[in-house]
Amino acid sequence: MSCIFCTINEITLENNLAMAFFDKFPVTNGHLLIIPKRHVEHYFDLTSEEKQAMDDLLLQGKELLDHQFNPDGYNIGINNGEAAGQTIFHVHVHLIPRYKGDMTEPRGGVRGVIPEKRIY
Repeated sequence: MSCIFCTINEITLENNLAMAFFDKFPVTNGHLLIIPKRHVEHYFDLTSEEKQAMDDLLLQGKELLDHQFNPDGYNIGINNGEAAGQTIFHVHVHLIPRYKGDMTEPRGGVRGVIPEKRIY
C-alpha cells in the first residue's frame, strides 16, 4: 500500500529532512502538516535530526501562518498509533491555527481527544 504523504508534491516549506504542506481537510484556515521526508510511521521512531528538522519547520510554519492568517492561538498535535487516532501511518505534526470564536468553549484544548476530560 502506497503512502499518500510520500508522494505529496504541494510543499509549502521544506528543509533537508522534513517538509510542510497545507492539510487537504483542514480543521481551520491555515492547518499545516509537518512530516519527515523519510517514511516513518511513529514519532518515537524518528531520529533526533528528523525531530529537529520538523521542529524547525514548525517554527517557520507558525511565522508563515501569523503573517498569512493572523490567528489568535495554535494547537500542535501528533496522533501516534491507531488507538490515538492515527489514520495515515507516516508521522505528521498538525499545526492548527485557532481563532477566537472558532468554538464555543476552547478550554482544555488538546484534552478534547477524550471529550468528557476536556473541561477540568
